[in-house]
Amino acid sequence: MTVVTDTSVVLNLCLIGQQELLRLLYGRILAPTMVVVEFQRLAVVDARFQGLTFPDFIEKVVPLRLLPALTASSRLDAGEVAALSLAVERQADAVLMDEQAGRAAAAALGLRTIGLLGVLRDAKEQSLILAVAPLLDRLEMEADFWISSALRSMVLKAVGEIF
Repeated sequence: MTVVTDTSVVLNLCLIGQQELLRLLYGRILAPTMVVVEFQRLAVVDARFQGLTFPDFIEKVVPLRLLPALTASSRLDAGEVAALSLAVERQADAVLMDEQAGRAAAAALGLRTIGLLGVLRDAKEQSLILAVAPLLDRLEMEADFWISSALRSMVLKAVGEIF
């Protein structure tokens, strides 16, 4: 399986020390160089992410071209444009992306998206982690990652941690 990652999923997984899940779950992970640049910038300027390093098992790739329809959008940042362009170019199986505008653009391009919560769900289903709830707690506390109570309940029900 080949997936392309945007910044937020890998950044937040690194924060909670769970970045290895990506390699274990999805095999080949590609990141546009713009995503690496965004990650490194946030690791310097945002106190939550200071000191984090981009995982070296993720292949850094420059897309051959950025899709004009994406570059024209004011709703997408440079990392999202590069990730979606690379996913189309490489015919990726999925794009790791949380942002709503990016996920909508991916759907319009016929790309499957997996968000951070989907990664944790997949990890629990494959017995790579014991529980999702403590990781959600850490994301909310340490990363200021907002999860609605309804979404949290839905995820925890899906992985059998609440009924």
